[in-house]
Amino acid sequence: MVGNVAGDPGRSLYVRLIDSDRGRAGNWVDAATGEHGDLLDLIRLNQQCSSIADAMREARHFLGMSLHNLETISARPPVPAQRLSSSAAARRLFAASHPIVGTLVARYLESRGIRQTSDLDALRFHPRCLYRPSPDDKTGIARAYPALICAVTDDGGQQTGAQRTWLDPSGTAKATVASPRRSLGQIAGHAIRIGTPDGILVAGEGLETMLSLREALPGLPVQAATSATHLAAMSLPARTVRLYVARDRDPAGDAAFAALTNRTQSVGIEILPLVPRLGDFNEDLVAGGPLELAKRLLGQLHPDDARRFGPT
Repeated sequence: MVGNVAGDPGRSLYVRLIDSDRGRAGNWVDAATGEHGDLLDLIRLNQQCSSIADAMREARHFLGMSLHNLETISARPPVPAQRLSSSAAARRLFAASHPIVGTLVARYLESRGIRQTSDLDALRFHPRCLYRPSPDDKTGIARAYPALICAVTDDGGQQTGAQRTWLDPSGTAKATVASPRRSLGQIAGHAIRIGTPDGILVAGEGLETMLSLREALPGLPVQAATSATHLAAMSLPARTVRLYVARDRDPAGDAAFAALTNRTQSVGIEILPLVPRLGDFNEDLVAGGPLELAKRLLGQLHPDDARRFGPT
């Protein structure tokens, strides 16, 4: 048991050791995010491989297998129906949710200093979203809570998954459960996207972090990868010229930025960090307000982008 695909401490990700009615031995599940797959999927995410072929090469190297050994491995089967159905379930959940204006979601975001919510089409509100308790939850907790539902999409705008954030009925905090935020569907490589990138893209881990940047500079096209591991593996839109990475001040954020640097340098994309004054940009927004945060951000942007996205 570990915390996530990066191997951080925790108990949410586990590999099944025996077959059961919930899955085959050798498969893995991250109960916090909804991700799952076989061991090649786990290697691909952990080692930030760009393809299954690269993951197979990494596995072969680890096991000391020769090319002759690899030839005996049959072709990988199609994506299981279970995984396809999780993406369909994510789309159904998003379709069954409501625009966020005037809802508990808007109240929650406002409590985090985020007030510009009228055009956030990727965000919706569900008044009673089912919650499956984890082993870390207390007994007797509710099985449904109001929730913020975010569409996770690919570069073409096709929804591949959803992120659920269960909220306290007061609207000022997340629900008091062990895993108040979980993902559903295919998340790896995709993101919650707000705005249309036109050569310039700002990416980071968490939704509140990216909405905080947009609160300060409303024209910024931003996308939230949902975790440091997914940020490192995030696909980049075609014709991206410059990528800004909103960095969290922690080791996982450092690793994600290093991985993205290696990827962008190989394809000629300029990469620049955006560094918060406190722990993350939402803390900066709450502490200093949007004008102070905008001033700090403009000082870190390329001069062309500072003129483009700064106040007129």
